[in-house]
Parts: sequence; structure tokens; C-alpha cells
Amino acid sequence: MKITFFSTQPYDKEFFNKHNGAFNFTFEFLEAALNEKTVALAKKSAAVCVFVNDKVNREVIECLAEMGVKIIALRCAGFNNVDLAAAKENNIKVCRVPAYSPEAVAEHAVAMILTLNRKTHKAYNRVREQNFSLNGLLGFDLHGKTVGVVGTGNIGRAFCKIMVGFGCKVLAFDLIANREVEALGVEYLPLIDVIAASDIISLHSPLNDQTHNMVNSETIAMMKTGAMLINTSRGGLVDTKAVIEGLKSGKLGYVGIDVYEQEEKLFFKDLSGGIIQDDVISRLISFPNVLITAHQGFFTNEALTQIAVVTLSNVDSILKNNTIAPANTVA
Repeated sequence: MKITFFSTQPYDKEFFNKHNGAFNFTFEFLEAALNEKTVALAKKSAAVCVFVNDKVNREVIECLAEMGVKIIALRCAGFNNVDLAAAKENNIKVCRVPAYSPEAVAEHAVAMILTLNRKTHKAYNRVREQNFSLNGLLGFDLHGKTVGVVGTGNIGRAFCKIMVGFGCKVLAFDLIANREVEALGVEYLPLIDVIAASDIISLHSPLNDQTHNMVNSETIAMMKTGAMLINTSRGGLVDTKAVIEGLKSGKLGYVGIDVYEQEEKLFFKDLSGGIIQDDVISRLISFPNVLITAHQGFFTNEALTQIAVVTLSNVDSILKNNTIAPANTVA
């Protein structure tokens, strides 16, 4: 059986080829993203394997169905880029990897907090230029600070554990309180209260109609002056222009993002030889108190191994039994 991979990077080839021995699928790896113009490349495939920035809308799904594609396999947890209703209407199964390594993303969020706070990235560059001054590198103790966690699924829960270990007071918001998180000493509060009380706010929510632009000019106005905002979840959770205004006014003291709403035009590409046309991210890059990484949170050996194994197991199970574990099923 053939699987066509879209938005392929070298590490995708490495890990999927490494773990294909138990399945013996035929792979076709494409650098191109899946969209209306590239969907024809999936011809003669039983499944397509896609990532966060592939566009799997109704038009794409109908084309896939016409070509006989039976499975859309997401090698990620989020599925906001897939038209699930269209997939169901066209009898195409959609599967995902719901928990490849929650610790990978949670630890990356903590790394961003520590980097922004203690300015280790700036210190590194200074010392390489033989500048051993500490001026401008002043940080603060994480111990005793209030950290707000928005979304306590697998990643948010792992993040809570780490921040409790730092000696932080951790507040959380989610539609359903998690007993394991509460047992850590984390207090659940309404979103507005979490935002208003936190020195650091970390987003770990899925992107949907209710969470789109949940961080906006109104919610930023509720934050403590000088608050730190971290987003390692989905770019669409944040109104980036409102964040820029918050940084300019000083309301936001630090911002760390591993995701960006328009990232499909930028991330996973080497654009060092050209001019970035996105004025919004160019403005963000210009702030000294902003840290941007290019959707790097998932990028660990353990996570990539789990992504490959679970994705291939999902496809194999659907083809053989027309079923997979409920947690891995999207539609």
C-alpha cells in the first residue's frame, strides 16, 4: 500500500523509513504542501500523510476521494486544518497522533520562559564577542511567581507539573478540571481570573471557533503589566497585531511563540537569502523581548519516533480492520 507524504522534511523520511519494517508500506515523500494545486500528486495512494500547515479542505478531500484515497493520516495532534464533515461525506477516515510526547512541547515552553527571563540567548552572543558585562541581562526568580495555564490536556498537564516543581503558584483554565492536575495543587479558575492574576501565561489549547484569537486586545488589557505570554499550541489562538500593540505599550513584558497564524508561508523553510514579505512577523522579530521559534516544540527524538510508529499503526489498522483506537480517530 502506498502512502504519499506532504510537507516532508528530511527528518520525516528518516523516522518513517526507520519504523516501516513492521508495516512494509510504500512511501512517496513530497516537499510540497497539500492543497488544491498539489492534491493530484496523491494519485494511486491508499493514504496521504499530512502535517499542521497542509490544507485539507472540501475541494482537496473530494479530489482525494475521486482518486481512491481512503485515509488522511495526520502526523500531529491538531486537526483544525481538515474539513471533517467533507471527509465523512466522502467516506475517508481521518486519524491523528493525539499524544506523541506531551513532555517535548511542555519542556519547550519552559525553555522559552527561561530564555526570555534570564536572556541566555543574549548572554551567549555577548560572550562570543568577548563581552562579559551583565548589564541588560537582569531576570527574575521563577520561584513564587504565578503561572496561568490555559488548557490542561496532555501537554498542559505536563507543563503544570514542571512549573509546580519550580515552586510556582499555578492557576489553570479548562472546560473540565483535571483531577490529576488539581492533585498537584493547581487551582482552576475562570479564564479572565487566570489571565488577570498571572505573571506568566502559557497557552495549551486546541484551535477552534471558541478559542480563535482568545488572546486579543481585551484579554491583554486584563493582564498584569509586564506579563509574559507563551504560545506553543496554535498560532490562531493569538491576535498577533494586538500582541504587537501590547508590546509597544509595555503591557506585555515578554512574548515567546513557537507557532504563528501565518506560519505556513514561513516555518520549515530556509528564507535566509530573501526578504520576508510578512510585515507582522518582521515587526515581532524586531522586539528585544520577543522570542520566536519555528514550530520546534515537538522536535525531539522521542516525539518523532512516536509520531512515526502511531501514524503507521493507524493506517495499518484502518486498512486491515477499518478501525483504530478511539483517541486516534478524528472522523
